[in-house]
Amino acid sequence: MNLDPLLNHVEPDGAIPPLERWQPGQAGDMDLEIAADGRWFHEGSEMTRPRLVRLLSTLLRREEDGEYYLVTPVEKQRIRVVDRPFVVVDADYDEAAGCWWLTTHAGDRLRLDETHRLRLSATPEGAQVPEVPVRFGLAARLGRNVYYRLVEAAEQSPRSDGSTELGLTSAGCWQPLGELPAEAS
Repeated sequence: MNLDPLLNHVEPDGAIPPLERWQPGQAGDMDLEIAADGRWFHEGSEMTRPRLVRLLSTLLRREEDGEYYLVTPVEKQRIRVVDRPFVVVDADYDEAAGCWWLTTHAGDRLRLDETHRLRLSATPEGAQVPEVPVRFGLAARLGRNVYYRLVEAAEQSPRSDGSTELGLTSAGCWQPLGELPAEAS
């Protein structure tokens, strides 16, 4: 199948289809995996075309059963996601608005605010790393370089148990980045 004609109309910041309205009757499984570092693999081969990854990412949602699906109006295909389907690869601070903007490897741009709020969760290796909701039950893990960039701008907030929470404020909302033990703060 030649996807080039379709890909010619996909923009990195293009509109996301109305996946929440699509309830296809046909379902199956696809040999597609999103690795923990955000790389996409189809039948064991890495997908290296950024526009194809962007296109497929706009068709991705996580359903109530916890599974990830590529969805069209007529069918959905379950895929495997090792950790989170997206990785945040850039962060910019908008001084005038008092907020941080995050960009994922698939081209999504999110404002850190009440809707897109950081939370700590465990990676498959067990490390507590911030993630942020993107859309349709999907989340993005902070990439290491972005995490360290945000830590440089972070503030410390003491907690009642003697530990110190590390985080920052964006759009008036506290965004947690981690916790420091009592002896480290």
